[in-house]
Amino acid sequence: MIQSMTGYGKAVVAFNDKKISAEIKSLNSKQLDLQTRIAPLYREKEMEIRQMIASVLERGKVEFALWIEKDASIDATPVNVALMENYYQQLKNVAQKVGIPEPEDWMYTLTRMPDVMTKTEQVVLSDEEWVAARQTVEQAINALVDFRKQEGAALERKFAEKIDNIERLLAEIEPYEKSRVEKIRQRIVDGLQQIPGVEYDKNRLEQELIYYIEKLDISEEKQRLTNHLKYFRETMRDGHGQGKKLGFIAQEMGREINTTGSKSNQAEMQNIVVQMKDELEQIKEQVLNAL
Repeated sequence: MIQSMTGYGKAVVAFNDKKISAEIKSLNSKQLDLQTRIAPLYREKEMEIRQMIASVLERGKVEFALWIEKDASIDATPVNVALMENYYQQLKNVAQKVGIPEPEDWMYTLTRMPDVMTKTEQVVLSDEEWVAARQTVEQAINALVDFRKQEGAALERKFAEKIDNIERLLAEIEPYEKSRVEKIRQRIVDGLQQIPGVEYDKNRLEQELIYYIEKLDISEEKQRLTNHLKYFRETMRDGHGQGKKLGFIAQEMGREINTTGSKSNQAEMQNIVVQMKDELEQIKEQVLNAL
């Protein structure tokens, strides 16, 4: 099945007093373009996280984020009471010695002193927490892949519809193609007859008509386009990772349709070619999203 390069995934895993969240989204890109925003605690694992993503996603413009949410009551910055008391005694002594008034709002003054409201603990990533964080990353990646598969299935249905339409339009050309040979011949003969006193060799005229009609023949273009349509369907069935290949096939289809249009000297045929181009253009737009 085809996969789309557009996708989104998110996962949340609880660990002790915190929630570990991972979010990943992707858009189309010729190569893997990965941007990450990782919480400082997990920064040491960034290369491993990048490898996890690259091994699964292959292509796309990918944005990944990993962060921590803690219980506000537990995560609140503790007040250093001992340091606060020390500051209080020092400021009180200074005020008495220098002869200046003590602060009117002691609480405001003391809480603004250095390190009174500052965390000094150093958090180290434990093996158990990394297992939980890694699980979060894997779940987010898997959710993105599932999203890509759903989008890919929609792309596949769209491609199949457009390929069927081109095939149908190609069959509609055939009646006009057969009738135009006689129309071309009759138009040339009528033109010659309108010129007074002109004599022409009918055998030579037939030879020239054959040469002219062969130049306008689209049998080869039709056959090659039919083969390209078949090859496009087969490539879709090969599964994901075929986006670039489908794009190349679409380009070849465009060449045959354009050549058919340049050889079509009949309004009805040219109208059909325009419709075929419209169907193909929609394929080209969507194939950019195919992985």
